[in-house]
Amino acid sequence: MEYKLIVSDMDGTLLGDNHKITKENKIALSKALKKGVKIVPASGRIYNSAREHFDFLDINTPLIACNGAIIKETKTNKLIYKNSIPNDICLKIIDIFEKNKIYYQLYSENTMLCKNLSREDQKKTQDRLKNFFNDEINVHFGDDLKEEVLNHQILKIIAIDDNDRDKLNNVKNELNKIEDIEITSSWFNNIEIMHKGVNKGEALKELVKYLGIDRKEVIAFGDNYNDLDMLKFAGMGVVMGNADKAVKEQGDYVTSTNTEDGVAKAIYRFLGI
Repeated sequence: MEYKLIVSDMDGTLLGDNHKITKENKIALSKALKKGVKIVPASGRIYNSAREHFDFLDINTPLIACNGAIIKETKTNKLIYKNSIPNDICLKIIDIFEKNKIYYQLYSENTMLCKNLSREDQKKTQDRLKNFFNDEINVHFGDDLKEEVLNHQILKIIAIDDNDRDKLNNVKNELNKIEDIEITSSWFNNIEIMHKGVNKGEALKELVKYLGIDRKEVIAFGDNYNDLDMLKFAGMGVVMGNADKAVKEQGDYVTSTNTEDGVAKAIYRFLGI
């Protein structure tokens, strides 16, 4: 099969443990681009945060952000697709988080809304966010995020708890009672919520129609549960060596880990570069 499109998750896939694209992955993507293959990032991140990592390619390419809730071109900012969570559903989700006293964040296109924390915890959160987001990302801390919902189109909501799996499971069980939402996870400590029908696979489906490419001509890379729909839709779904066993079992091929340039190795193997 001659692949015409590479679509790849970022954290845990293209990026190393330092949250940067590895040198060999950059080389492989550049070679694929010269061969005429299109390169598309597909991330759970906010649009601007994902876009900055692909400046080295100097191309205008569609970018799938917020787990598929939005697709925009990296140079022109042309909007291709967007599916936000209705305000009334956002408010129901916030009520569940508040009741369970769990930390959460709301993502709009280029703004992250965070529940207010103590000064010490807020500093820790800001320091952690510096590893993931650039200066173009607006981070807002507030006591009442319900008011903020009315002023933003929320694309993704995430709840995080590093220590209490039971709390996360309880919250997930309550969220399952809400209609018209998609629930997934990108790490062991989080729950990610989007509007019904939003996932990376559906976004990829929209994208191949937009680009006029057959799904069989797509090779997709991912490492976590929020990548599964995309991996299944693509002609070749490549799972990273650092993925959970359950994720690996649903891919077509398992490559090396993200720190071992697994994306580059698979590109060389399947694209004959």
